[in-house]
Amino acid sequence: MKLYYSPPSPYSRKVRVVALELGLAPDLELVNAMDWDTGYGAINPVNRVPSLVLDDGRVVFDSPVICEYLDVSAGSRLLPFEGEERWRVLVLQALGDGLMDAAVPRRHEVTRPIEQQSLERIKLYCRSMDQILDRLESEVDQLSALDVGTISVACALSYLDFRFAADGWDVTRPKLRKWLSGMLCRWSFVATPLG
Repeated sequence: MKLYYSPPSPYSRKVRVVALELGLAPDLELVNAMDWDTGYGAINPVNRVPSLVLDDGRVVFDSPVICEYLDVSAGSRLLPFEGEERWRVLVLQALGDGLMDAAVPRRHEVTRPIEQQSLERIKLYCRSMDQILDRLESEVDQLSALDVGTISVACALSYLDFRFAADGWDVTRPKLRKWLSGMLCRWSFVATPLG
C-alpha cells in the first residue's frame, strides 16, 4: 500500500495515526495537491489528500473511507463493526472532520490577499468551529476510548493549535485541552507531527 499525504493536512495525519495504531505501515508519498503539475489528479480525481493506493492498484480516498478500510483490514479495532457504539464513533468522527472542514478552508481564506477575503465566509467557519468545540467540551467525558472518532477529534484540535494558536480555542474549554494533551502523548501522534 502507498499513502499519498501532506504533512500539514489534519486529514492525512488522521489516516497516519490510524495506520500506526493498527500496526500498519503503508509506504508514504508526499504530495502537494495544490500544485497544478503533479499529476495527482490521475490518482485521486477529487485532488485532495490523503489517498491510499492498494497493492492491486485500486485507490481509496477521503480520510473516513481510508480509515474504515484500514480498520476492517486489521480486524475492526478502531471502528466497531455494528451496533450503537459504531454510530457513536461515526458521529464523533463527523465532529472531528467537521472541525477540519471549517478550519482548513478558513486557513485558505485568510491566506488570500485581504481584498479577496470573504469576511462572511470566515465568520461562518468560525461559527462552526465554535459550535463544535463547545459540543466537544460539554461531552469530553465521552472521549475516553481510542477509536476513529477520538483520533479525528485530536487531529482537528491539534490542527487548530498548528494554524490558529492565537485564537485560544482552549481558554474556555479546559477539559478538552486536558484531554487533547493526553492524546498527543501517544506515540502515534508524536510520530506524525503537523508541519
